Amino acid sequence: MAEPKLRPRPRSPFFDIYRWPLTMLTSILHRVTGIGIALGGLLLACWLVALALGPDSYARVQAFHGHFIGRFLLFGFTWALVYHWLNGIRHLAWDAGIGFDKQTGFRSGLFVLLGSVGFTLVIWALAYMMRG
Repeated sequence: MAEPKLRPRPRSPFFDIYRWPLTMLTSILHRVTGIGIALGGLLLACWLVALALGPDSYARVQAFHGHFIGRFLLFGFTWALVYHWLNGIRHLAWDAGIGFDKQTGFRSGLFVLLGSVGFTLVIWALAYMMRG
């Protein structure tokens, strides 16, 4: 006797089933950038401690920050700060009851994503121009 064919079990509604709305992405990124800011605070603390310890320690930390990896981390830290700041303003608007409709939520989320990248690039461009 042939065994009956079993139907596949229904899939759980996970990442590959639902399309992520932009508001979901911005919410997750807000949490991730908050963690990144906390970790980036360690970079700042190391820099301040090295400054207090003297020229040799400070030169070592500055050399790390001048390396590709150090600049990548500082760029990510800058982006996380800018993103978290812009999305925080968006959340303040939501707390005031502004921007809850779908279209406004999508537009403000797109502004936060693109604006954070743009502002970060402007900050770094200004920093390099002022450096001389």
